[in-house]
Amino acid sequence: MLIHPMPDPVALHLGPVAIHWYGLMYVLAFALFIALGRVRIKQPHIAALGWKNQDLDDMLFYGMLGVVVGGRLGEVIFYQPHLFATPLEIFKVWQGGMSFHGGFLGVLIAMWFWARKAKRNLLDVYDFIAPMVPLGYAAGRLGNFINAELPGRPVLDPNLPWAMIWPNVDALPRHPSPIYQMLVDGILVFIILWMFARHARPRLAVGAMYTLLYGCARFFTEYFRTPDWETTVLGLPITSGQVLSLPMIVAAIAMLVWSYRRKSYGVAPAHA
Repeated sequence: MLIHPMPDPVALHLGPVAIHWYGLMYVLAFALFIALGRVRIKQPHIAALGWKNQDLDDMLFYGMLGVVVGGRLGEVIFYQPHLFATPLEIFKVWQGGMSFHGGFLGVLIAMWFWARKAKRNLLDVYDFIAPMVPLGYAAGRLGNFINAELPGRPVLDPNLPWAMIWPNVDALPRHPSPIYQMLVDGILVFIILWMFARHARPRLAVGAMYTLLYGCARFFTEYFRTPDWETTVLGLPITSGQVLSLPMIVAAIAMLVWSYRRKSYGVAPAHA
């Protein structure tokens, strides 16, 4: 049986400034976005659409705002509404507490603004950035694990080799759910989506496939995570994360059907 190492959430001190591991994971996520984007731009079907490194750099700024603002507001709205009573706590993002679903919506809104500025079709933008997102998500879940956040449910079999005691919770062996989500929702989804996106697909197919893969993966891994809240639907328990993932799954299926029926393909902007 394993014991969570409970590392210091502060990676290093630079004088009075404390640099947190959680913040460094976001830096890693943005660096991965740029690195993968550079590779993606070189793919023939992406290059044909006129994507350039400058586009990637510009989108990163908008994306950072969308992730941080949307992720934090989503966390407060969906999971911690009590923080509205102490507004200054909302801004303490370095302590953890970022909602993926909120960040997802935040990025979509930010990309809408960027698409208007760049005269790009928003669906083309979503198709372009989708394969760069999952590894950034994986980095965020690693940050959650370092912060000893999102503990898993107690395991049914205490002899499970990777069952882990979280000293900040209790003495019960639990699933290391942030690691599950890093591996499944992040790395596995990335591998499948990257392979899917290596070839030209109808407009919105890549974005819809990411939405579907993430929604299904998150719905599955939620079974191992201690829920923020849980309710019952048709006699079956369903967690907050599953409630938020179901609309993603339904919308993704509808988008995929629309994409392959329409069979429209992205185009380069007039100024490319």
